[in-house]
Amino acid sequence: MYAIVEIAGQQFKVEKGRTLYTNRLEGDVNAALVFDKVLLVDNGGAVSVGTPTVSGASVKVTILEHLKGEKVIIFKKKRRKGYVKKNGHRQYLTKIQIDEIAA
Repeated sequence: MYAIVEIAGQQFKVEKGRTLYTNRLEGDVNAALVFDKVLLVDNGGAVSVGTPTVSGASVKVTILEHLKGEKVIIFKKKRRKGYVKKNGHRQYLTKIQIDEIAA
């Protein structure tokens, strides 16, 4: 069984027991969250597609940790002009585990 769910503005394919990284979510470590913006549910071949969401479906998750992602380097250059700019950042992420898909 899997579902397509919208979490923090992004769509993810989730299955029970799987962990994934999302943009930083509000909540403490080991807190339980419920997402009800479920767009699609596949229960052993029986597919339910929402318009835009599946009514009565929800996904329960647990926050495992808050962390920062890999460093992303932004490098800009204009040749023969002497313009070079190097910048970077690390994205704030949340690691979550899928506990249950209720359809």
